[in-house]
Amino acid sequence: MGELRRRGLTGAAVGGVAVAAGTTLSTPAISQGRIEWRMVTSWPKLFPGGGTAAERFAKTVGEATGGRLTIRVFAAGELVPAFEAFDAVQRGTADCMHSTPYYWQNKAKILSVYTTVPFGMTNYESVAWLRYGGGQALWDEAYSQFGLKGFHAGSTSVQMAGWFNKEIRSAADVRGIKMRIPGLGGEALRKLGATIVNLPVGEIFGALQSGAIDATEWVGPWQDLAAGFYKVTKFYYWPGMHEPAVLNEMTVNKAKWDALPKDIQQIFAWGCGDEHSQLTAENDASNAGALEVLIRQHNVQLRKLPDDFVQAYGRAWREVLTELRETGDELTRRTLDSYYKFQREQMAWSRIGLQEYLNARLQGFRVT
Repeated sequence: MGELRRRGLTGAAVGGVAVAAGTTLSTPAISQGRIEWRMVTSWPKLFPGGGTAAERFAKTVGEATGGRLTIRVFAAGELVPAFEAFDAVQRGTADCMHSTPYYWQNKAKILSVYTTVPFGMTNYESVAWLRYGGGQALWDEAYSQFGLKGFHAGSTSVQMAGWFNKEIRSAADVRGIKMRIPGLGGEALRKLGATIVNLPVGEIFGALQSGAIDATEWVGPWQDLAAGFYKVTKFYYWPGMHEPAVLNEMTVNKAKWDALPKDIQQIFAWGCGDEHSQLTAENDASNAGALEVLIRQHNVQLRKLPDDFVQAYGRAWREVLTELRETGDELTRRTLDSYYKFQREQMAWSRIGLQEYLNARLQGFRVT
């Protein structure tokens, strides 16, 4: 647990976001072959997970390029608010961003697919689709409309269902609640009668504390402990079928990307892949210990969502998916066709591979 404490897993990690007044929006400096970029993020400064990952990526790329590309990281609110990162990179105020695509579904709902979808693919399946199933080409096509290029750069793996101020005994219990939940997962919950809001992590704690929202999902035990939600609500639910594999993005302004020397492009792209492995592993390594802290030290009540809710949520998601297909454009339909073809293939394998192995492990061996 000492490592958890060293990583600053306290609610105070969220509260240190300050907007820098009078920030100068100058163009990136290029001198003697050295390029300086600005990265904006959707996370509080050095918040465990996204905040620390952004800084780590910038350091890695700076060192790997021998200082030819240096990236200055601006946390949410320092240059632009959390949910304005996309616009900042699109217009060139910033050169790149560390965020997640479903924050931009107001631009195009299909962008949520590049983060996660309810009952969708796991982190490993999603990355396989992006790299070997045509997903990256579709993402490039979607983002090219906005002058952007995206890279996957981390995953939370499967998430928790969230924090609630009351017990959920059936699907009917979510009717009328106000919940912070972004992306297509929120669209499905709205079908069950919930009021959905989207807030950046720096605003969630205050909204829960004031009663502005009744529930929230964020990530998983490690990052939820850091956010301090246990201080204002104790019911912590699983499974997180709404977000089985949230992918973080390292997205760049396409014109700025095209202007980079080819070797720096290669290093940048490699850095994204490396950061994906780093952040995914960090989440996986940290969640178990953080969950123990939440339960044993903070008396959090761990609850499993009832089967009735899971089934109702599945039906609601099918409605959202049908509407997305019917109202979406040709790129939306091609993306969904590609995604679900790949998921069907992966499920056929994972059922006899990973899923049955996990069942066998529980049945045949006990770790002592």
